Amino acid sequence: MKVEIEGTYGEGGGQILRTALALSAVTRISVHVSNVRGKRAPPGLRPQHRTAVEALARYVDADLKGAELGSTEVDFSPSSPRHGQLVADTGTAGSTTLILQALLPAMLFSGKRAEVEVRGGTNNPLAPPVDYLERVVTPTLARMGPKTDLQLLRRGFYPRGGGILRVRTEPVGVLDPIDLTDFGEVKGIGGVAYSSRLPSHIVPRMVKAAESALEEEKIQPWRIEQEILQGDSPRCAPSPGCGIVLTATSTSGAILGADELGKIGRPAEEVGRGAADSLIRTIHQGAPVDKHLGDQLLVYMALAKGRSTIHVSELTLHMVSCVYVCEQFLGPIFTVRGEEGRAATVCCDGVAFSVP
Repeated sequence: MKVEIEGTYGEGGGQILRTALALSAVTRISVHVSNVRGKRAPPGLRPQHRTAVEALARYVDADLKGAELGSTEVDFSPSSPRHGQLVADTGTAGSTTLILQALLPAMLFSGKRAEVEVRGGTNNPLAPPVDYLERVVTPTLARMGPKTDLQLLRRGFYPRGGGILRVRTEPVGVLDPIDLTDFGEVKGIGGVAYSSRLPSHIVPRMVKAAESALEEEKIQPWRIEQEILQGDSPRCAPSPGCGIVLTATSTSGAILGADELGKIGRPAEEVGRGAADSLIRTIHQGAPVDKHLGDQLLVYMALAKGRSTIHVSELTLHMVSCVYVCEQFLGPIFTVRGEEGRAATVCCDGVAFSVP
């Protein structure tokens, strides 16, 4: 059996490839992805996608074809997961968190403890920052059973990358379903503002601006950590960079996240307020799942035992694409109530997958 995936479906980018290969690695069903990143310019595999594909192929001892840079066709036939340590290095500032997105399901369903070290960018535009994974994604997944230890050893920014992310997982039997339909009330605001190789006043300015925006909305309490790294710190990135990640924890146990990445010429106050304003908007929407978390939960909902239901602040094309890929492997198990670009409720009758 081989599943055929059309790479231009929905968002038409790397999400489809990562989801398809992750499910292939877990279920051990071969997959062929055509028109890889067909809606991106340029299309085909870029360095970070090739790193994810090759690392996953090593991890599950897959027969891999089409892993060259620029390739628009990938053929992936997995075998049994190898155990022990694996290092995946982009050699660039490619996103470590997106590579981990492909690797994590296979690690959890490998049947043994697993450890992976991913090297590249840890805080990138158009990718979830490592702090979002640590503070939003992994705690939410823990409600379904996975035990994940994520360690940021060194930050990495464009252009040199050089970040190091180490992840250890415990094996899972069958994932529990998840129900995230009620937000409740805000219980607390947290987060971290960080910088590497930049003047020490930048981080406090980001924090002050974020706190001011939250105070205006009478959203309290908050505790935003400050991480100011210089060259003598082992966590300091090779290239300069900064940003902020904020989280809101609710009385129902939901965790929302928002982030902003600094760039040359952008005032620190604008970065801090931008993250706070984004979080405030999401809180006011009243959904317990933010738009960035939604697509990251769907694979696990599909593999879990029983019905999972989430109410997400926005149905994104990434979510639509993920539903499409999951159903090519596992059948029509999703029900989506809502329209793209608006709040939606997603139900999934999981297949109760367990390691063969």
